[in-house]
Amino acid sequence: MRLLIQISSVLFLASTLHAQVPMPQMVMSAHTLIEAEQQHGSSGTSIEPASTPVPMLMFDHDGWRLMLHANAFAANTQQQADSPRNRDAFFSTNWIMPMAQHKLGAGDLTVRAMFSFEPGTVGGRNYPELFQQGETAYGAPIVDGQHPHDFFMEIAALYDLPLSHNTLLSLYAAPIGDPAIGPTAYPHRQSASEDPIAALGHHQEDSTHIAFNVVTGGLTYRWARVELSGFHGGEPSEDRWHFEPSPNGHAIDSVSTRLTVSPTPDWSGQYSIAHITSPEALYPGEDQARQTASVMYHHTFRAKPMTGMGGMKMDGMADMPGMDMSHASQSASAMPAMNMAAEPTTDLSTTFVWGRTRSFSDNSKENSYLAEALLRFADKNYMWTRLENAGRSNELLLTPGTQLPAGFEESPLGHVAAYTFGYDHDIALGSHLLAAPGAQVTVYRTPQALRGIYGDTPTGEVLFVRFRLR
Repeated sequence: MRLLIQISSVLFLASTLHAQVPMPQMVMSAHTLIEAEQQHGSSGTSIEPASTPVPMLMFDHDGWRLMLHANAFAANTQQQADSPRNRDAFFSTNWIMPMAQHKLGAGDLTVRAMFSFEPGTVGGRNYPELFQQGETAYGAPIVDGQHPHDFFMEIAALYDLPLSHNTLLSLYAAPIGDPAIGPTAYPHRQSASEDPIAALGHHQEDSTHIAFNVVTGGLTYRWARVELSGFHGGEPSEDRWHFEPSPNGHAIDSVSTRLTVSPTPDWSGQYSIAHITSPEALYPGEDQARQTASVMYHHTFRAKPMTGMGGMKMDGMADMPGMDMSHASQSASAMPAMNMAAEPTTDLSTTFVWGRTRSFSDNSKENSYLAEALLRFADKNYMWTRLENAGRSNELLLTPGTQLPAGFEESPLGHVAAYTFGYDHDIALGSHLLAAPGAQVTVYRTPQALRGIYGDTPTGEVLFVRFRLR
């Protein structure tokens, strides 16, 4: 209960950062790939379909457009197996993202930060999730648990320079940020927005969304974009409150490239490849190759009525409800254009992802596959599913919480299937804050090599309340 009150207080304070009332029942949206890029509603430079709604607080002040996104879960999970691997915990997964945009020369400057309080709201340096693995807690490999995110998830500056009506040059620099690998990471993509826990295939698909010293350049023409990133490949250390490099330094030593296509506002896809230098703290000197491919779809079937306003393009025009337009006459030309749309009452978001990591040391490979779908219906109701087939390694044979044995060599062990279904319902806690109590259940199918430890079909149940700014 104390944790629930703390999370509510944080989001309440964030929602009162400005006295202006934000535009009611409106969300940020886009019509083209270039518009979606310029809005920067996701982490790093990743892109969801342009039509995907992004709820936020937003106002204009002295030529700046100021925005605030936030999402938090207060959750209790029961992870149940036919063995001592049973585990339960009360925890919170959360993030908050302030962002500001301003015209600069012929282009637009965006400065953005993202923070998570998970180092304080996830006890024991990981929360329970059967078959999950990756990174460390107290120097031991995490087994059957998900690590918290760093307090500093992203500190970044982005510059978008239109070269023509159909061509955009984009630059991204972040001492901590998200290089051009994979789809939008699970904490930030719409299809996973109601699920309080991590995808099992996270470390094959999108785990690089917190990396050090990221520099990315991208060029977009109409519906296609190509990007190149340099970054530091080592994962963050366990000291997640501090802004510090990984144990093996901070140099830019890794590279990735990504091709993104978005032929219509409802569809986007990407293919990316990367060479990551020494990502795992427990296996120093072991480099990895990563490949990912994904397809995302979003469609709005019904939206709230917005008489005279729905879908308007905002470029400094005066008298928009909830916008601080006292300086509109002098700042209109200095304000980046922004598309706003009526908030959906019925829409569907889906994501399909394949991710592979290959070790350069022994050429071992792990593949993971994911399919997600989120349906919002009757305005306040959400139903979702996440279906996974995730490659796992022999680290799962270790006793959770124990140090890595001397001479241990990680190798692929098999694939775990996970089938998740959930539901929650929005309740307004004021003009700017929504709460959604909900529940989800996951049924796992254990590979033969692990059935003696977990049983055939262990389960995981989560009861939670989701909080969101709007």
